[in-house]
This record gives sequence, structure tokens and C-alpha cells, in this order.
Amino acid sequence: MKKQLSFGLGAVVLAAALAGCGGSPGTSTTSAPPPAATSSASPSSTGSSAGSSSSSAAGAEMKVAPSSAGQIVVDSKGMSLYFFTKDVKDSGTSACTGACLQAWPVFTTTSDAPTVEGVTGTVGTIATPDGKKQVTLNGMPLYYYAKDKAAGDVTGQGVGGVWYLVSPSGAMIDGAASGY
Repeated sequence: MKKQLSFGLGAVVLAAALAGCGGSPGTSTTSAPPPAATSSASPSSTGSSAGSSSSSAAGAEMKVAPSSAGQIVVDSKGMSLYFFTKDVKDSGTSACTGACLQAWPVFTTTSDAPTVEGVTGTVGTIATPDGKKQVTLNGMPLYYYAKDKAAGDVTGQGVGGVWYLVSPSGAMIDGAASGY
């Protein structure tokens, strides 16, 4: 009985968190990639997030990896990164707050110019409410999905119709993840 109650309570908490992350989009998905930009290759410190920590692998905090949705942007450990369509490009803020951050931890860095490998979009940072630096790509904040447990997991793709993987050019990958 306790196991069923705890499972049911967990499902309610998850549903509430996801409900806070859904809704009408603030931006639309992109099918045409934006113009490529060169990002800084200056050395940087180790980045971390609320859900995962990223240590520099081969000196890059972000890189490109193959997935069931095609080539995607990942952190140095291969963990998938996502865009939230309720974020407004170049606004300097994240629309994911409160309970949303439990399911979608931000991808942070300690560097003003995170290093990249294979990522052609424009990389930057914005300040989080707690003073950390959230990494952005083409002006959009980047997030992890808490249910992605291993490198290569893409279980956040399309969640709520507002969370999408990121292409190396910084475009949202709005198709469903499938075999490759």
C-alpha cells in the first residue's frame, strides 16, 4: 500500500511540474538554420548544472553528438541539451522557473565564453536568478532533462510540445526522435 501511495504521489508531483512547463510557445521551432557564427575557443573552467555537472572533455563544454534525432548539441559528458519554446530569444531571461527547474535543470558555466566543438551557432550566457551563468545558443537558454540519465538519452524531445533538442547550428529540432 505504501509503495502504491508513494508512486501515485510521485506521479502527481511530476504532472504538476510538467504542467508548469507546458503551454503556449513564446518562440516557434526553426527548420532553417540561422547563419553560422564562430564561437570563442578560449579556455574555460568546468561548467555544471543543477542536475548534472559538466567537466571539460577535450577542452569543450559543448559538443556535437549523433542521436536518434540526428546530430545534436550535448555537454562535455554527452548529456543532451534542450530549448524551451516559451523562452524568448535574446531576452536575457529564462521562462523556466520554480517547479519547472526540477524537471529541466539549466546548463551552466563559469566562463563568459564557453568552449565548443562542432557547434556553429552563437554561444553566450545569461544570468540566472541565483547568480550563475546559464549557457545560451543563438540567444536561447539551454537546459538538461532530469529523466535523461545517460549520455545519448533524448527522452525530453517534444515533451509537452515545448521542449526540443538543439542542432549544432542552434536550431530547434522539432521532429520526433527515431532510430538512426
